[in-house]
Amino acid sequence: MKVLLHICCAVCATASLERLRQQGHQVSGYFYNPNIQPLQEYQRRFQETKRLAQAQNFPLLIEEYDADNWLVEMQGLQEEPEGGKRCARCFSIRLEKAAKKAREQGFDGFTTTLTVSPHKNAKMINEIGQSIDRDQFLVYDFKKEDGFKRAQELSRQHNLYRQNYCGCIYSLNERLKYGQLHKETCASRHKS
Repeated sequence: MKVLLHICCAVCATASLERLRQQGHQVSGYFYNPNIQPLQEYQRRFQETKRLAQAQNFPLLIEEYDADNWLVEMQGLQEEPEGGKRCARCFSIRLEKAAKKAREQGFDGFTTTLTVSPHKNAKMINEIGQSIDRDQFLVYDFKKEDGFKRAQELSRQHNLYRQNYCGCIYSLNERLKYGQLHKETCASRHKS
């Protein structure tokens, strides 16, 4: 089967690509992630994905970076918790674009690397994908069967940049806030 694999980052792509290939699929990557901010972070993840595509010899289709439109789509969802309605909308935006690209380019099916992360709700992602195109969306939970562990192993083998947040500005802010709270908590413990 000719499969279009939406790639959120190179690390997540490693094990997902390996599993799809082991199942006999002909895989092309698709990099569309308007959620990734700031621009430098987007560029770094994009370059790593291009490097992986070259090393693993798979075609990589690329969409324009349109963070401004993504931010408009997130209006009213800024205060949503990680994994909530904002994430669902973000997944929908990216999977809708992947479905369109898969149809335009004549792929037999499409799926996403997003489910390899233990921080992402694979059930939610798969339901969104199926609601977009029940016939073409391929349901996977790439974290199963040690998929996340395998992604970490392969990312070390390829010496890939491993980010420490989802990618969006809201998740970055949450990470920074947590880091600050953690530092303050540690500092107060040392004073006691």
